[in-house]
Amino acid sequence: MEPKSLLATGAAAVTVVLWASAFVAIRHVGSDFSAGALSLARLLIGSVLLGAFLLLGRRPQQAGQRPQQPGRRQWPGRRDWAPLLACGLLWFGVYNLALNEAERRLDAGTAAMLVHIAPLLIALLAGLTLGEGFPKQLVIGSLVAFGGVLLIGTSTSTGRAETWGVVLCVAAAISYAVGVVTQKPLLSRLPAAQVTWLACTIGAVVCLPFAPALIGELRTADASAIWWVVYLGAFPTALGFTTWAFALRRTSAGRMGATTYLVPVVAIGLAWLFLGETPAGLAIAGGALCLTGVAISRRRGRSTEEQQSQVAKEESAVR
Repeated sequence: MEPKSLLATGAAAVTVVLWASAFVAIRHVGSDFSAGALSLARLLIGSVLLGAFLLLGRRPQQAGQRPQQPGRRQWPGRRDWAPLLACGLLWFGVYNLALNEAERRLDAGTAAMLVHIAPLLIALLAGLTLGEGFPKQLVIGSLVAFGGVLLIGTSTSTGRAETWGVVLCVAAAISYAVGVVTQKPLLSRLPAAQVTWLACTIGAVVCLPFAPALIGELRTADASAIWWVVYLGAFPTALGFTTWAFALRRTSAGRMGATTYLVPVVAIGLAWLFLGETPAGLAIAGGALCLTGVAISRRRGRSTEEQQSQVAKEESAVR
């Protein structure tokens, strides 16, 4: 495996683990923070940390020094703002609000099953709008992994699902998918950290109406719950979305979407480790099926090699 591919795989793995850990953290703070207040806190922390990282990372150019990444913009152009607003509003704003509220009405298994229609939507939208097509390995792998998610949902579901909770999960999945597809073209023109910071900041602005609720809940929350919120903002949000963007720039949206089928698998393992929730046998079988599906989706067929060649051309163009 080439060094660049290895870095992208490592970044994707970091994202999967961090996003999976968010399920454990959200469950822990659910009794202390409402959905809107939690979303605002996460996004504010993520925005501040990413902004500080970008600010500190800008070093003045010395005389005679070769410009870093010539051709890459330091600030979004006019055509970049529409997809940035869509990504920030939908993926960072609507997705967080809808999912946090849905998990107050649905058990974790049902919520995970519903939200993880998103990778299928990503593959469909990317094939239609980004010209990625529908590689055979991706289609088969996505369907196999989705079958694993269904098994996980069946094994962990309590058997009851409120209609409004289902609607919120579907809304979260659609927001997630559209956000990824609007983000992908931006990454060929702008740095991953900058795209993540701007989208995160836009999401935080969307959630500002929940500021009074957040202030009130911070006064009554336990210290441990507050630290979990800090963790959610710093790691699954700031770091997790940045490593996601880094990996997404180096592969297709469909393949990266399929990789997130591993999130519920890792979440089950973390809940087993930290919350003492022993997974059912069917959940373990579903996890194995997810792993198989992701492995199939990431196999390199002829069409995938063409995609990798196109990505390499895009990287050369911005250097």
